[in-house]
Amino acid sequence: MAKTPFTNASAAYLDGPRRQVPGFGDLHRMVSMLLQERVPERARILVLGAGGGLELKALADTHPDWRFVGVDPSAAMLDLAKDTAKDHLDRIAFVQGTVEAAPSDLFDGALCLLTFHFIVEKDRATTLAALRQRLVPGAPLVLAHLSFPQREPERSRWIARHVLWGAAADAGAAQFAVAEEAIRTRLTILDPAEEERMLRDAGFAEVELFYAGLSLRGWSAIAGH
Repeated sequence: MAKTPFTNASAAYLDGPRRQVPGFGDLHRMVSMLLQERVPERARILVLGAGGGLELKALADTHPDWRFVGVDPSAAMLDLAKDTAKDHLDRIAFVQGTVEAAPSDLFDGALCLLTFHFIVEKDRATTLAALRQRLVPGAPLVLAHLSFPQREPERSRWIARHVLWGAAADAGAAQFAVAEEAIRTRLTILDPAEEERMLRDAGFAEVELFYAGLSLRGWSAIAGH
């Protein structure tokens, strides 16, 4: 089989989440189940942070009647998503940008996996509000990302656990230190209680924790009426 331009990049990308996220494949199954509980048979789903395409492929493989809009600020990651989900491109529209660039007509459901910890705190509320505005009342939203207590020493302990879990087999102390510093300085990680408060403040109801994988948490909620 001929290699595409993204063969090597795809292999590297696919390895990361599978190594770093406990139960990564099962997380996709949970997301599929939670969406399916509430969306119509021919659902239209918004995927925020769709670069790479892993969740698009997983959901499109399982739900042949669903259609998707995948949004991501990175053109390169959207190209990778097109390669990952290449068997389903007739059912996926891709949009480069933040959630505000997504179509404003209403979706039957939305998800955002492993993305919110890249969104700075001052933009979290507006991002959640924009998601709510694009969902029909009662539509499900499913999120999963890094979230753990932010008081010390708990914060440092959780950062160390996250790095250790996802580390390559040959990683040493220097690599651990670099990774921990990157998490401290480059990511925006909130306490789980704060995550739930922000969802409610943005107009979501029935906020429920459905996934806890070491340093990651996942919530489901519905767009309030």
